[in-house]
Amino acid sequence: MDQAEVSSWVKAAEKAFAAATDLDSLKEARLAHLGDKSAIALASRGLGSLPADQKASVGKMIGEAKAAITAYLEKVSEKLELEQNERVLRDEVVDITLPVSRGHKGGLHPITIIKNEISDFFIEQGFSVAEGPELESGWLNFDALNIPADHPARTMQDTFFIEPVESGVVLRTHTSPVQIRTMLTSQPPIYVICPGRTFRADELDATHSPVFHQVEGLVVDKGMSMAHLKGTLDNFARHMFGPDVTTRLRPSFFPFTEPSAEVDIFFNNRWIEWGGCGMVNPKVLATCGIDTDVYSGFAFGMGLERTLMVRHGITDMHDIVEGDLRFTRQFGIGL
Repeated sequence: MDQAEVSSWVKAAEKAFAAATDLDSLKEARLAHLGDKSAIALASRGLGSLPADQKASVGKMIGEAKAAITAYLEKVSEKLELEQNERVLRDEVVDITLPVSRGHKGGLHPITIIKNEISDFFIEQGFSVAEGPELESGWLNFDALNIPADHPARTMQDTFFIEPVESGVVLRTHTSPVQIRTMLTSQPPIYVICPGRTFRADELDATHSPVFHQVEGLVVDKGMSMAHLKGTLDNFARHMFGPDVTTRLRPSFFPFTEPSAEVDIFFNNRWIEWGGCGMVNPKVLATCGIDTDVYSGFAFGMGLERTLMVRHGITDMHDIVEGDLRFTRQFGIGL
């Protein structure tokens, strides 16, 4: 080993370090020229086998070479680190001139929007809006509405009963119990609508859902007749479906109204069933303590999902209940 050989190690190391393009390649060069298997490391370990008179001079020569290699390594490492930092700043810079990606504003569901629209319409007509509990007594949900114990609506197939069944508590199958509560606590004249969520043991399909929404109307006053009911429904339908819509009443049966009728609308060149209606059964009025010799009343009820589907041409109930933003956004945020 002589000075020329040691100098060649230094030059080879400097050449390898200078050729490195990033910190990873510099690390490989460092291991090759300063690592445990490098020539200068092997020479350092071989000092012990040299004659005593050579150890000092050779050791000094190796130490100076190692210091020179290390100094050049630090210089190149500092240069590459600076380049890397500049590259990161350049590549990851935030362009503050670009618009920020913001989340969509929160809003109301189409069912809530249409419920509010209907409520506003009837408030303008002089009605009040009443709400009641969704967990209801069987007496208010059935008996007070002249629905006997053997009525099909009271079977397990149509009604969600709350355990224990003997408690007589159900998830309300309509918002009619709110009408009963109103008549029990108010004196005529009564002009009220009752919007809300209802529950029936139906499978979710294109036209049915176990959880759905209704709006029911009740009027109790002196001299009420089917003519008043028809006029109210005509006005309601024109507001919801446009001035050219036509309504018709088809005879039907409901325990809580007599006479009863189905309400159809002629919309988009076809007749569509919209809801049910009729004159309040005197038995229901009497149950609520209203003098049937003085007062009469009418009631009606429509599904909000049905109203929304007909008005906007929606063909599948899944679109309403599944929460797809692509569906709800077309109705606006409704705030």
